[in-house]
Amino acid sequence: MMKTIRSALLQCVLALSALGALAPLNGAHAQALLSHQAGQEVDRIVAVVNNDVITRRELDLRMGLITRRLQQQGAPLPSPDQLQLQVLNQMVLERVQLQRAKEDGIVVDDVTLQHTLARLAQANNMSLDMYRARLEAEGVPWSVFSADARNELLLSKLREKEVDSRITVSDAEVANYIASQRGPMQRVQQDLRFEHILIKAALNAPQTEIEAARQKASDLLKRALASEDFARLAKVNSQAPDASKGGDLGFRSTSALPEAMTQAASQLRPGQVNPEVLRTPEGFEIVRLVDRRVSSGMGSEAPRLVQTHARHILIRIGEGQPEPAARQKLVELREQIEAGGDFANFAHTYSQDGSASQGGDLGWISPGETVPEFERAMNNLKDGEISQPIRTEYGYHLIQVMGRREAQGSVAQQQEIARQAIGQRKAEQAYADWLRQLRDSSYVQYKLDGPA
Repeated sequence: MMKTIRSALLQCVLALSALGALAPLNGAHAQALLSHQAGQEVDRIVAVVNNDVITRRELDLRMGLITRRLQQQGAPLPSPDQLQLQVLNQMVLERVQLQRAKEDGIVVDDVTLQHTLARLAQANNMSLDMYRARLEAEGVPWSVFSADARNELLLSKLREKEVDSRITVSDAEVANYIASQRGPMQRVQQDLRFEHILIKAALNAPQTEIEAARQKASDLLKRALASEDFARLAKVNSQAPDASKGGDLGFRSTSALPEAMTQAASQLRPGQVNPEVLRTPEGFEIVRLVDRRVSSGMGSEAPRLVQTHARHILIRIGEGQPEPAARQKLVELREQIEAGGDFANFAHTYSQDGSASQGGDLGWISPGETVPEFERAMNNLKDGEISQPIRTEYGYHLIQVMGRREAQGSVAQQQEIARQAIGQRKAEQAYADWLRQLRDSSYVQYKLDGPA
């Protein structure tokens, strides 16, 4: 339930929900609205947050907003006491973040704010003047709405500075993610970079020649293990064509390397010299692993990710289209399609997305290319199956999966998709941990039943 309330709160704060919703209020911004409400009883404090306070009227306004939002979504409501505490907890978290942003010197200039307000208006298919007029007609003073939009931008910049900018994703994590997409029996192709010293000895050479080469290689291995400069040893002693480059083979796929080298790599960390001389068809090899990476090639062993061919019908939420009506419309369309109606024709007629002219066809979608709610619903569908109405930031969707395939394509692109997915997951966890630490280090006192 807490997650549901948090989701509703975020949608309201971002003002991307139905235009009839009131904007959330923070601190002094609430006083701008109080000045419009004459004759009401004196406000009182319900929470102290460091050197700031949250008032009873701020809490009531926010609770009314959240209650209205949950009712529009058809979500169950907690008891009034539970709702009050959960909403107040969220308001406290917002307040401590705004205080930290001020301490960090984070500001949002007027130009950035105006651009954001213009984008919000555009998202609701309105000019900025129309958007402002509609909000004020619903009882939301523009000064309050603008102040809260600025606060949201501040919180976004704060999170970027304190959390997101510190997230790193290693190549090993990318490799593991791709492996998980392919299944537990599949391996991720790697490129390996070796330096080597070759002492030639053909397999059919005389035994005395083979033994002499083996002994020379053993002596060089001892020197390499004793931390003598490997590249210098290769330049002076290696009989391979790349001796002048210090024996550097560059990055090569495992399929392009002798099997003895790839087996040795499984036991080595970058920078380590293999503790044994390797026997290859060309002779005896002393090898040093320089680095490894997920393959950037396009070969048949390159990692694969599942792509989904999908189409959808989108009904946006906005002026003249409340949420219950949008959802009900898609319920009716789904019933008609299940009864034999043509999905593409309905998409042409009703969908409010740019894909409507293609019958709602979105083409082949790779992981990470759609918003999470859409992707989760799509991934849970069988081929040909149609979803129930799915809510995203864009509105309500009906989704149909038309097919799936394993995509090889650009491995670099697959790695970037994996990196973004991992980074987002790590950032969410890091943000939750950071918020908890920030809250624990703040002075917070609840006064829900205290005097004014």
